[in-house]
Amino acid sequence: MTEASPQGGQPSPPLPRVRLVDVAREAGLSKTTVSAALNGTGRLSPEVRERARETARRMGYRPNATARRLRAGRARLIGYVVGEFADAPWTFPESPYLARLTAATAATSLRRGYAMVLLPAGSLQSEWADLSLDAVVVADPVADDPIVEDLLAARIPVFSDRSVEGRPGAYWVDVDAGAAVRGALDHLRDQGARRPVLVVPDSTTRFHSEVYAAHRTWCAARDLPERVVRVDGSGNGPVVRAVERALAADPADDPAADQARPDALLVVAEASPPLVLDAARRLGYEVPGDLLLVCVSEDVTAEHADPPVTTLSLRPEAIAEAGIGMLVAVLEDGDQGAAGVLVPTRLDVRASSVRSAQPEYTSRPPT
Repeated sequence: MTEASPQGGQPSPPLPRVRLVDVAREAGLSKTTVSAALNGTGRLSPEVRERARETARRMGYRPNATARRLRAGRARLIGYVVGEFADAPWTFPESPYLARLTAATAATSLRRGYAMVLLPAGSLQSEWADLSLDAVVVADPVADDPIVEDLLAARIPVFSDRSVEGRPGAYWVDVDAGAAVRGALDHLRDQGARRPVLVVPDSTTRFHSEVYAAHRTWCAARDLPERVVRVDGSGNGPVVRAVERALAADPADDPAADQARPDALLVVAEASPPLVLDAARRLGYEVPGDLLLVCVSEDVTAEHADPPVTTLSLRPEAIAEAGIGMLVAVLEDGDQGAAGVLVPTRLDVRASSVRSAQPEYTSRPPT
């Protein structure tokens, strides 16, 4: 709402935009010199360049974005969609991983001279067709989300996970989910676990499908039962309930009671690690004495829990840095090199998964 003037009259008109010629006049320089200083071009002394930049900053000068876009042939806008939350498109910031990935993508884009535009998951073409998007980042697309197809059909470059590999106009940055899961399960087995349970979202993203497949292969290779509990929703509540189901094995269901009781959890569905610990305690488990625990999580509360919780980090900041680096190379240089990049994950070993004399608080090399 527009505010009235203090005297009760008509609102004051907006202040006129500061022009390049105004900056040049104030700095006592030519318009060409100021332009070169602000664009980082030309053979100017550091003193002249700094005088032009400081004057522009003090006067509130902003380049004419429309003119710059016309010269560059780009709007310098990057769309951003989280595919996994199509049923609740604006809830993804509640996920520590997606919140950090989104913030890192926005910050990295801005450092490269691009602004990020948030789009809802499940976006209809009518919602973005009129936006001058140079490219769109689609984080964690689900199998039935048509946005990737629609963007590629509109000749808009897409940056996503490895599910788009081989598509013309599509580029990917991903983690090796299989290697990450195998590394976490090997760690649990090294600590004595023989009845690990996987808690994984009921999701069709490539990452979660690869997690499930890697777990199945790992169990089969060691002749271990494949114990999986799927989570039917996002957020702490559904994950904690799934953890409770995983741990509530009734010894009456198995003649050998010891064989029915899980001795390790790999919680891939994102939840607060302290809440997962609380669920284990309510069901009579001591961590790590009775139960080893590893969570796939970027939640900083993990290292402050009692005991501190081992986490598998997908390194969202590294994913954003690699993805935006590739995006800018494609948009500005026409780089047709590698169409994809694998970012290593990191297993941060803490007390919740350590039974032997292995030191706590170690970080396994990225896998």
